[in-house]
Amino acid sequence: MKTLSLAFNSAWHVLAVGVVLGAGVPALFAFGIRGLAASSGQMADDSTPRAWGKPVAAVCFLFVCAAITLGLTIIVSSGFGMKVSFEHIYPTLVEKK
Repeated sequence: MKTLSLAFNSAWHVLAVGVVLGAGVPALFAFGIRGLAASSGQMADDSTPRAWGKPVAAVCFLFVCAAITLGLTIIVSSGFGMKVSFEHIYPTLVEKK
């Protein structure tokens, strides 16, 4: 019975990461694109952009780029016999044991 509970616990972690990365990061990117869009649903020639659009888009794109960079770092570091450790506030590369 313990094996079954461990399997469900692992499946829950995989599902949570899948939802965050599979839906959260693209939604954040879409919110950044929306921040760059013209305001109030008018034609782009007739309206002025939102004042908060560019800063919000920049922050959204920064988080998306950070997520992509972290994912690539995890994949590439495993090929070099290293792993990403989150023991500190920022991720660091350490040797696999």
